[in-house]
This record gives sequence, C-alpha cells and structure tokens, in this order.
Amino acid sequence: MKVTSISRKLLTRVLSVYFILTVSVTGIQIVAEYFNTKSHINSELLTLQKTISGSLTRAVWELNTQQAIDISEGLIAIPMIKGITVTDEANNTITQLGEVISVEPQISYPHEENNDTYLANEHQSINSLSEGLFGHSFPLIFEFSGRTTTVGTVTLLSSNDVIFSRIEVGIYFLIGNAMVKTAFLVFLFSLAFTKLLTEPLTELTEQIKQLDLHDPEASKLHTLNDEKNELNILEDAYNHLIDELVDFKDKLALSKRELNSTNEKLDDQNLMLEQEVAKKTSSLSSTMLKMEVQQKELLQQKHQLQAENNRRCKTETTLINTNKDLKSSIIQLSKAQDRLLEAEKMASLGALSAEISHEINTPIGVSITSISYLSDILAKLQLDISGQRLSRRSIEGFIANAQQSVNLLLSNLNRASELIASFKQVAVDQTNDKIRLIDVGKYFDEIIQSLHPKLKKTNHTIKIHCDKHIEIYSHPGAIAQIIINLILNSIIHGFEFINRGEIIIDISLDNQRLHIDYQDNGVGMNEEQLSKLLEPFYTTKGENGGTGLGTYIIKNLVVDTLNGNIKITSTPDKGLFYHIDFPDMRYT
Repeated sequence: MKVTSISRKLLTRVLSVYFILTVSVTGIQIVAEYFNTKSHINSELLTLQKTISGSLTRAVWELNTQQAIDISEGLIAIPMIKGITVTDEANNTITQLGEVISVEPQISYPHEENNDTYLANEHQSINSLSEGLFGHSFPLIFEFSGRTTTVGTVTLLSSNDVIFSRIEVGIYFLIGNAMVKTAFLVFLFSLAFTKLLTEPLTELTEQIKQLDLHDPEASKLHTLNDEKNELNILEDAYNHLIDELVDFKDKLALSKRELNSTNEKLDDQNLMLEQEVAKKTSSLSSTMLKMEVQQKELLQQKHQLQAENNRRCKTETTLINTNKDLKSSIIQLSKAQDRLLEAEKMASLGALSAEISHEINTPIGVSITSISYLSDILAKLQLDISGQRLSRRSIEGFIANAQQSVNLLLSNLNRASELIASFKQVAVDQTNDKIRLIDVGKYFDEIIQSLHPKLKKTNHTIKIHCDKHIEIYSHPGAIAQIIINLILNSIIHGFEFINRGEIIIDISLDNQRLHIDYQDNGVGMNEEQLSKLLEPFYTTKGENGGTGLGTYIIKNLVVDTLNGNIKITSTPDKGLFYHIDFPDMRYT
C-alpha cells in the first residue's frame, strides 16, 4: 500500500486553500478596480457633457451642422471617447463618429407649447456587454425667453478597452504581488512542516518499529523533545499502552488456567443438557400438532378477510364515482348561480332603462311641441312678409314667442341630455369591469340622477354627505350596482308602508380605504331575518317576483370584486344600516 505523507497532504490542502483565497481576492480587486475605473470614466463623461452641452445645443438650435460636426470631431479625438452620435429633435442623425451602439434612449421630448410637462431625465446610462461599450445619452435643451425646448440628443460612448488600458499596470502589480507572496508562503510552510512534523514523526516511527513483544518494557519510547505537544501526548499514550500490554499478559495466563477448569465443568453440564433436550423434544412434538391446527384456522380467517376487503374496495369505487358526480353537480350549480347573478344585474339595468326611457319621453315631447309651434309662427311670419303686412308689433310678437319656444326647447333638451348622460355612465360601468379613476361625489350624483325616474314617483329623499375632493381607483360598475340595489331595496322593502322615507349616505376616505355608511328609516328587520339577509334566494317578496339575489349580489361585489368588507345592523321599525369599506386599488 502506498504511503502518503501527512505533512505533504496537510501542506497541499493549506496551500490550496491559500491559493484559492489569493486568486479570489486578486480577482475581486481586479473587478473592483474595473468598476471603479468605469465609474470615473462615467463621471468624466458627465463632466464633459456639462462642458459641451451649451455650444452643441446652440449649434443644433441654429442648424449649424458644420459646427456640430467640428465639436464632435474634437470630442472623438479624446482617447476616452470611442463614439459620439448627435441627433435633432426628430431623432434624425446630424453626425455619428466612432463606435455605435444599438440602443434607443428612453428620453421623452416635451412639446414647445407646454413646457410644464417636461419629464425627460438629465441623462440615460447605456451599457452593452456584448459590444463592450458604455456611456450616456442626454437631451440638448435650449432656453429661450424663459422657456425650455429639447432640440435633440447627444450620445457619448466609451469602451472596455479604455478601462483595461487604465488598469493594466495595476493588474500586473496585483498578479505579481500574489505570486511573490504565494512562493514565499510555500517555502515557509515547507520548512516549518519538515522541522515540526515530518522529522519528529520519522523518529517516532523508527522507535515503534523496534517493539519486542517478549520484552515490552524495553520498547518504551524516549523523550523526543522538551516541548509539550501532540507528539509528546502520542508518546505518553504509547508508553501507557505498553504498560497495559504487560498487565494483559499476566491476566491472560491467569485466565488460561481458569478456562481449563471451566471446560471440565462444561463437559459435565453437556451430559445433563442432552438428557433435558430429550425430554423437551417430546413435549415440542405435541405443541407442533396444536400449532398446525391453529394455522388452518388462521388460513380460514385470512380468506374471510380477503372477501371483506374486496367488498370494501367495491364500496370505495362506488363512493369515488358518487363523489365525482357530486363535484360535477356542484360545478353546474355554480355556473347556474353565476348566470342567475348576471341575469339579476341585467334585469336591474333593464328596469332602469325602462324608467329612463319613460322619463326622457316627457322633455322630448315638449321639445317636439315647441319645434311645431316655432315652425307655425315662422310660416305666419313668412306670409306677412310675402303679403307686405309686416309691422313692428308682429315682429316683436314673433321674437317673444320664438324666444319662449327656444328657451323651452333648450331646457327640455338639456334635461333629456342630463338623464341620458347619467344613465349612460352608470350603464356602461355596470357592463364593464375595468378599473378607472372615480370622482366619488360626482359619480354618486350620477347614480342618483339615473334613479330619478324611479324616485320622482315617490316622496322619498336621499341625502349624500361626501367630500367633493375624494377620488379613488376602483370598479365603478360594482359601486353603481351596490348603491342601486341598496336604494331599490329600501324603496321596495324598507319603505313599503312609509310615505316619506329618508336615505342618508355618508362617504369618507381613511387610510386609502373608502367607507360608505348607508342608512334608511324603513321598517327594518328582526334578528332572524337579518341572519338570512345575505343568503342567496332569500326574499320576503317571492310571491311578487322577487329573486332574493339583491343583497347576495351586494355581498359578492363588495367582498370578491372590491376586496372589501360589509356589515349590516338593524332594529325593527328603525331601518337598516350598512357599513361598507374597500381599498383604493392603486395602493393594492
């Protein structure tokens, strides 16, 4: 078997770790020097940009292409600059010298008519690992009469070759320093391991080889050195082992004599044991017969258990198939529920459409009557002019009647336009799940306006308390559906026996959450009715066509669509109170 030197193996591992550490540290220093030098070059590019920005901007503004080219040629002569590109405000290249990088600078240019919207960055860093280029692209901004205009861009590029040329000497120094330190450390460790480990171990090995088993006392190790180290501990352990070996030889001789005596006694015991075995063999035969009988009974029980197991497997298969059928039924029920919810939403929108259509007929009818009357008096005026019967009095009468008709026409058409606009916004939002910015106060007014045809048939009032500056990002259709359902529920159920009902809606914004407190003074609900209010298909108007999905839709819209919470309290004869809160979705 090949002998491996411990000192050489230990030295190899130590120096390997040191070599890896040295290479790693040297590599990190080189990388750090690279990035530090690159940072300095970037700073120099930015400083150079500030130096040439004014003259280059004026040259581009004045369409002095030759001056822009001269400036670019002067810049490309600088060793640090490897490429320069100057473009006008239409991104057309004025001059392009040296290296070119295929990067579109993400700089937005303002229109001259609106400098307040200037959002361009001062500069954009550019890096291309594949081409070894980097630099900056910045806008050329011309100031004129207190206004700023972006007239073009300039891109300055440098390369990794510039970096390496600057750090080349430093790299050679770092590598040479690492090699010198490594060579010195190899020599130092080799000398130390030879003196402190290899030579003492060799001397110790030679003394151990001289061991005499017949006279162990003469084979004890002598002191190798005066230091107290691991070799001295090994020497003491070896000498202690020699002492124990001498004691063991004495005990072994004594044990041998005792063993001979024990063997004689063991022979006597063997005779007695053979006799006892013969007796036990006869009783064991009878026991084996009993065990065969029990084995037959176990086999019968095993067959019974297999039959029972087969029966349970069939039952399990039946249960699995039944479970699959149940899952399919649940999926179908869920789809049916979604269709019912959508139908309820469209039914609500359809009823609202019918009310709006009926309400619009009135101002449109008045407008048609006004137009007819205006047509008649125009025809009469034409006859007076044709018959030369036109007088000051007839003209004044025509103007007064025409002005009255026009005013009546304008007021009724504006009324119809407001109704259509309010219904259009609410209807579009209810059929569109997109999130948009909502002016909450104005949007609630539009919702109430769309319900005006329904409300004007009653004596009920709605009061909204809302800060006019509240704006949030959310689902407007969901909010409209919630408020419309709440108001219609109050009118149909809460105010069934009340002539002058009152609805109060308080709206506030706190910690990016919109809080809506809705309260009516209707008949209210008892605890049993309130516990079932949010359940699907629960209604007290089933005989009148109620579906019981109104409050269930409200709950789904608040919890699932708006990611909010809903809490309902009520006292009989004191109305219902809803607290709804949900987050501004721009912060979620």
